[in-house]
Amino acid sequence: MMCVFRVMLDADLTASPARGGYSAPVPGRGKVARMAKYLFQAALTAEGLRGVLKEGGSARREVVRKAIEGLGGSLEAFYFGFGDKDVYVLADLPDNSAAAAFSTQTSSSGTVSVSTTVLITPEEMDAASKQRVDWRAPGA
Repeated sequence: MMCVFRVMLDADLTASPARGGYSAPVPGRGKVARMAKYLFQAALTAEGLRGVLKEGGSARREVVRKAIEGLGGSLEAFYFGFGDKDVYVLADLPDNSAAAAFSTQTSSSGTVSVSTTVLITPEEMDAASKQRVDWRAPGA
């Protein structure tokens, strides 16, 4: 069983069901742009955990917020949890390359291993279910 501690952050998000995704303020740009939503899950190494214990959880959240905002995104939520993953981050970023930059550059530190999940809205799933794909199962 996993117990998750949740810290919600102020986020000015507006659902955009017709287009899928959400609109969010672009830090430092004073405008609203369509952003993709990502879930980052991180497993800390022993060294990474020592760093969190030394700096504190709030300091780690601010480091993550600064990194996400530096990529043109916004941090929606930051979680610490018990289990296979130690940190959960929900963020809006402009595109997959920004998400990949965050994930790969944080993982390259050697103190954390980050996995990334691209999240889609129910409306995007509705649109996907209406598309037809010319595909067959292996061996069929």
